[in-house]
Amino acid sequence: MSEQTASADFAALLRELKDRSGLSYGVLAKRLHMSTSTLHRYCNGDAVPADYAPVERLARLCKARPGELVELHRRWVLADAARGRKGAAVAGTPSPEAGSGTRPGEVASEAAPPAEASPADAPSADGPRADAPSVDSPSAAPVGPTHTSPSGAGAPSSAPTHADALDTATPARRRTRTAVLAGIAVAAVAAGVALAVGLPGGGGSGGDRDGGGHRPVGAAGVTGEESASASSSPSSSAGASPSSPAEEKGPARTPAGSAPAGAPNGEGRKSAVPVTVQADPYAWESPCSQRYLADKPASGMRPPPLEEGAAAWVAAHDAVSSGQQYLRLTVQGTGAETVVVDGLTVRVAGKRAPLAWNDYAMAYPGVGCGGGVQTRAFAVSLDSARPSLAPEPGNDDFPFKVSESDPEVYYITASVSAYDVDWYLDLKWSSGDRSGTLTVDDEGRPFRTSGNKGRPAYEFPIGGDGWVPEGTTKLD
Repeated sequence: MSEQTASADFAALLRELKDRSGLSYGVLAKRLHMSTSTLHRYCNGDAVPADYAPVERLARLCKARPGELVELHRRWVLADAARGRKGAAVAGTPSPEAGSGTRPGEVASEAAPPAEASPADAPSADGPRADAPSVDSPSAAPVGPTHTSPSGAGAPSSAPTHADALDTATPARRRTRTAVLAGIAVAAVAAGVALAVGLPGGGGSGGDRDGGGHRPVGAAGVTGEESASASSSPSSSAGASPSSPAEEKGPARTPAGSAPAGAPNGEGRKSAVPVTVQADPYAWESPCSQRYLADKPASGMRPPPLEEGAAAWVAAHDAVSSGQQYLRLTVQGTGAETVVVDGLTVRVAGKRAPLAWNDYAMAYPGVGCGGGVQTRAFAVSLDSARPSLAPEPGNDDFPFKVSESDPEVYYITASVSAYDVDWYLDLKWSSGDRSGTLTVDDEGRPFRTSGNKGRPAYEFPIGGDGWVPEGTTKLD
């Protein structure tokens, strides 16, 4: 299979999964810790990922079925193999002896650079040099076709001419000189490698002086756009060490609530948090279930957004999740080591009376809504004195295992009716002899969900030009 065909087949399945998910390139790229342009090239067939890990994470975010995961891996293997064959063909160079059908003297003279043909090797205008090898010497033995007599009887001539001797002797000299020069070059490279290996720091800048043997971002194994994204995210490259300064700070959306327990001082690799959490507080289980409270009249409100535009819509109107909030958490390890997610707990930061604002429904009247319960789904009532997560029916409870190549996505439905609640999630993790807690929030702020009982409610008719009181839209 050609590289173009293999890449096109691979990209076609990626596009199908992406389109079916309903998520934009920007949203997917952010969750995959890569640039939007990189993801776009993958889905257009302009590039093939060097590793399968980001492909699998993309497929799982798009809710690919098991059969689709197998087929996607098969197509990636074919596209990657075709790319490797193309690279080998480009890197290869033709041999100087490749000119079949020509005399050996002609091939050697064309392949050798002009600088190698010194004046001492060339015959004078009066004939061969005095020190030219004799026609009886072994080095002048003819290697081309033997000369036959004019009679055509096939009998070889008594001796080759001076031209034949030069024709065969000159390529032999050049081949010998080329072989010697090649041997010298190989010896020099070998000596350089041996010297580099023998250096105290392993030949690198810093080597293992930090005790971790860290490979710099952008080294072998991290290629192309992946190198650029690795510099901004610890989970985008398996080669990045968890003790780098960027990783110790952690993602801005999920600051560490407490330092990892049992982390020995002075050991960088032990002090880094081996897990990241990305929270999407404005995900929708379905438009029918999603509502927002806003302290604005209906005349000053924009039409309902699509799910990918919900965060911007909420920010523009200073809105608050109404009645319930649906969160999507993506949990991923920062390295190959397995991290156990021991649990998620709800921490209430404040409770007040429900907001006296208008209630806006995101669903359009008359449009059916659907949505099944996701795996790893949990529910919590914020009205409780001590809110706690409980798995939805048919779902497993904590603990779960994650790594860089095997992330988990958790879906949380937080409901409230009697209060306006500020709250956080605390994620407890452990890995070997280390453990810790990450505080999950809304970009440094607590999540906020308010009850909506008795509040004026509005809906937006399809084809309408503004919000109207809920229940007043006439359906055909």
